[in-house]
Amino acid sequence: MSSKTAVVVSAHSADFVWRAGGAIALYAKRGWRVKVVCLSFGERGESAKLWRQPGMTMDKVKADRKAEATRAADLLGAEIEFFDVGDYPMRVSDEALFRLVDIYREMQPEFILSHSLEDPYNFDHPLTASIAQEARVTAQAHGHKPETKVLGAPPVFLFEPHQTEMCNWKPQVYIDISEVWETKRKAFELMAAQEYLWDYYTRVALQRGLQASRNANTAEGKKIVYAEAYQRIFPQVVSELA
Repeated sequence: MSSKTAVVVSAHSADFVWRAGGAIALYAKRGWRVKVVCLSFGERGESAKLWRQPGMTMDKVKADRKAEATRAADLLGAEIEFFDVGDYPMRVSDEALFRLVDIYREMQPEFILSHSLEDPYNFDHPLTASIAQEARVTAQAHGHKPETKVLGAPPVFLFEPHQTEMCNWKPQVYIDISEVWETKRKAFELMAAQEYLWDYYTRVALQRGLQASRNANTAEGKKIVYAEAYQRIFPQVVSELA
């Protein structure tokens, strides 16, 4: 069993499934401890199917979205924690920020996954990316809770937004998720509140798989069927280039 860890900071309860479910399943399969933090259940802006049902209430929507996300995280092999800060609009308090800092300090992740820095269609997404990074910086500060272990400098990877061009996001890292694709697809199907996205993100994974195959550095080429793409924030530090 690996002692390595990763943290995924998701704005809403389904975002981590569509955008990072493959990476989560892949690293969980390798024995990593992966923790998903959902800032919101997506109860206002991403639960239209539920709100169309007669007699629906806010508490019922939150409970349904929490149950979906919990089942999906369990299937992918991750832990999950919900902050319930609200959405549309999302507002994150210092208390919630420090709660995420505590998670970083406790987990000491090898890497962090979160949203794109821009998204004109969903202001909750870049806010979440900002909070994920601010918590990282705070967790690195020696003066914050000096009795706990300071965080190093884990790389931050931004997963793919729904409309990449509008978000000024570029794929810089491809990860082959072919071996765990069926797990990710099954996790899709647990997110009943957003069924309309199942096929969309299947097409995204196939497209990124084709692009990953073309960029794989092998003489004979590598057949990658399904992939996820990420953008880096910080430079990669290496001892050699190949």
